[in-house]
Amino acid sequence: MTDLDAFIDGLPKAELHLHIEGSLEPELMFALAQRNGVSIPFDSVEAVRAAYDFSNLQDFLDIYYAGANVLLTRQDFEDLAFAYFQRAAADNVRHAEIFFDPQTHTDRGVPFGVVVEGLIAGMDRAKAELGVTSGLILSFLRHLSEDEAFATLERAKPYLHHFIGVGLDSSEVGHPPSKFVRVFAAAREVGLKLCAHAGEEGPPAYVHEALDLLRIDRMDHGNRSMEDESLIARLAAEQMTLTVCPLSNLKLCVVKDLRDHPVPEMLRRGFHVTLNSDDPAYFGGYVNENYRQLAKAVGLTREQVVQIARNSFEGSFLSEVDKAARIAEVDAYAA
Repeated sequence: MTDLDAFIDGLPKAELHLHIEGSLEPELMFALAQRNGVSIPFDSVEAVRAAYDFSNLQDFLDIYYAGANVLLTRQDFEDLAFAYFQRAAADNVRHAEIFFDPQTHTDRGVPFGVVVEGLIAGMDRAKAELGVTSGLILSFLRHLSEDEAFATLERAKPYLHHFIGVGLDSSEVGHPPSKFVRVFAAAREVGLKLCAHAGEEGPPAYVHEALDLLRIDRMDHGNRSMEDESLIARLAAEQMTLTVCPLSNLKLCVVKDLRDHPVPEMLRRGFHVTLNSDDPAYFGGYVNENYRQLAKAVGLTREQVVQIARNSFEGSFLSEVDKAARIAEVDAYAA
């Protein structure tokens, strides 16, 4: 382990781009399948890991949705969440804002309340036992219709006090942000923050739409913004937080080699970049592994790593008081 690796391990940080269903490790998948009497198309943990070899986003999504079938009860969702938070705490993640995909579960007949109550129980336990605070972001599946997204938002209304925001994920190409303008406006009206995946596989035009039409508060991925000089200038000027996911980008072939990752150029151009694990069970590493592997591949400096950790709290949806306290922890550690 290098000195920088050891420094990263102890660095306080927030994680802002984590799909809780994507933290379902093969061991837990098997345990839940057995507990719930659900058959899965794998005969061993090793077979599941071998299947985690994707060439694109859709290949990944197919196995992601298959894995989610084992999640049925409130206890399943609590166990899923707490397992993630244990790994996050080990990486010195002090605050996490996690996505969940209610439509993945309600379309299988799992009640909305079962999902939310289980996740919240895991989050409450993480705060009490691990000292990790968190927030929950409801994501709409973009391959489904806006009407279905509205139905999900309606279902969410009894639980709104549990959510900090809404997001937009799943298959990006062919499903532009403009498809969801009205439901994002409705989410804003009920007081939720707005995030959207844009510019992962989709073109820079999708990033423009997320900014101009959805009026997002935070952008997930945003890699392909680097192809558009007007976007580069705008994102830097507005200090829009980008939740970048290096190992995800590598696994899904968004970049061919981590050495080609745009983070160094994003930092050079003044972007407000954060590093996150996305779907860590599937993509080969939790948040520290993303920091370590990217730092090694592109030569991040200690100062850049500290800036990224500061950005993670600044870009969070914590109160200004809480942000300041967390950033002070980063600065004290760095000093």
